[in-house]
Amino acid sequence: MSGKTRAIVVLAYDNVLLLDVASSVQTFSTYNALLAPADQPAYSVRVVSAQGGLVQTSAGVPIMSEPLPDLRHIEIDTLMVSGGVGRHLALRDERMLAWLHAAASGARRVCSVCSGAFILAATGLLARRRVVTHWKYCDDLRAAHPDLQVEDDALFVQDGKFWTSAGVTAGIDLTLALLTEDHGHARAMEIARHMVVFMKRPGGQSQFSQLLAGQSSGREGFADLIEWISEHLGEALDVERLAARAHMSPRHFTRVFRQQMQCPPAKFVERMRVETARRLLEETPLQVAAVAERCGFGDEERMRRAFLRQLKVSPSAYRERFRDSRVGAAAAA
Repeated sequence: MSGKTRAIVVLAYDNVLLLDVASSVQTFSTYNALLAPADQPAYSVRVVSAQGGLVQTSAGVPIMSEPLPDLRHIEIDTLMVSGGVGRHLALRDERMLAWLHAAASGARRVCSVCSGAFILAATGLLARRRVVTHWKYCDDLRAAHPDLQVEDDALFVQDGKFWTSAGVTAGIDLTLALLTEDHGHARAMEIARHMVVFMKRPGGQSQFSQLLAGQSSGREGFADLIEWISEHLGEALDVERLAARAHMSPRHFTRVFRQQMQCPPAKFVERMRVETARRLLEETPLQVAAVAERCGFGDEERMRRAFLRQLKVSPSAYRERFRDSRVGAAAAA
């Protein structure tokens, strides 16, 4: 498709989430502005809605949209369905859903951002596919569509030509992945840097920051404990030591921790170690072995297994894909 302008169509509706629409539109538009020839844009981006005209977003800021285009007169490359609280009413719009089914059937790629997955699922096109939505709505999506394979923790998921993403800013991660598919990693990273998206995150990465999850837990003592863990990742962090730090017996600590953090202590510590290792691989020239030692893995092999479990990629491959180019240049100098 080199030299061809790809048509991007973003579906909106009243009370759509403003950032779900804007994140996709802005990322594609930034590519046009920075890397596409002025006389041959890489993308034509349009926002459409059932009636056209002004669409009220849930932020209170209206956006202009076009009416649903006649599919006989447009070749849609990428169709994107935005999320928002207005999805409940949008799901009752049979005309819009019929158009969406027809448009999705003919598009090269079909995507949803956040709770837009509910609307896309209503067409039946996601049946038996792997999908994701905002972590808050995963159970609701699973209940509404038992035939979907809902992944609770991914930032975005690709299954064939269908791409679904988690909440809000994960739409940027999704759109950067689409740019990577179209134009390669280096150009997508250039757009990420221009948009001050410091880390272009892989789809398999957790929606959650483990440190933020700990600080947001209902028990203040655990928030302090998670902060302490983040500062002592290079040390032995077994249940007995963590329980003593929390002034609990190991058995009681494990039970309460699992209830509040939705995972056992050992898994939580591993997630924090992977999260910290990711940042070091992206932002520093440290060797993989040094990163493994600093983060408490003990050796490269243990870190490699943890990365494969959580990110589906090895530490070395992760660094190759996501390291800041300036760090690589400094390491080579």
